[in-house]
Amino acid sequence: MNNKTLTVACAIFLLSLIPLLVFADNADNAKVLFSPNGGCQQAIVNEIGRATKSIDIAMYYLTSREIAQELVKAKERGVTIRIFLDQNQENASYSKSRYLIKRSIEVRFYIGKVLMHNKFAIIDNKVLITGSFNWTPTADKENQENLLILTDKDLIKKYSERFELLWKNGRKGELKEGGGEE
Repeated sequence: MNNKTLTVACAIFLLSLIPLLVFADNADNAKVLFSPNGGCQQAIVNEIGRATKSIDIAMYYLTSREIAQELVKAKERGVTIRIFLDQNQENASYSKSRYLIKRSIEVRFYIGKVLMHNKFAIIDNKVLITGSFNWTPTADKENQENLLILTDKDLIKKYSERFELLWKNGRKGELKEGGGEE
């Protein structure tokens, strides 16, 4: 094998490694979980437990007692929390909106004519949680769902911009008689 052939072979070999390096780099920036019973709820609880500054959540359904309790713990640690929910969560039987409002967590509701079907959270502007997974016991134990935990700065920026748009157009949550379980 002459030097030119060896150089070309080495270049081809090195170029073939690029996709593997890109994949390995992105793999460090993403965690993928599935339900039922795949650890989605616990992963969310863990991420909330690591929060130090802020948590912004846009969630269609939030009925998980464990997640709600972890959010209260984060609030008690001084973490700023904003939760944006679909308007049906204001009075839904198992919604944790009343529980969270009673504990001084800022909650706003979507006021549009269609569903606010987003499911994402941004933690400390460093972690993005998204996927089909609603934050409910049924999603965790019964449904076929997916959850992604990402640390890509560009994606987090886009989701943050979307959250701000939703937030500024939401209606402030207030305690009302009836509806919502503790």
